[in-house]
Amino acid sequence: MNDGTVTLPWLVVRQDDNGNRYRVGRYATRAEAERIADSLDGRGHEQLYWVERISQSGTPSG
Repeated sequence: MNDGTVTLPWLVVRQDDNGNRYRVGRYATRAEAERIADSLDGRGHEQLYWVERISQSGTPSG
């Protein structure tokens, strides 16, 4: 089925040193999301970055 929409099921999340979480972006593949998370994590800041898969209902799973 091709309805013209793009599925972006992989989410990169950032957590700052105060515990606040932010969505950085959504990506088509896990590899792409991990590449982004790794590049951001390598900047030496105190934030944490990780990858989550978004369920079909649109909520992060895990």
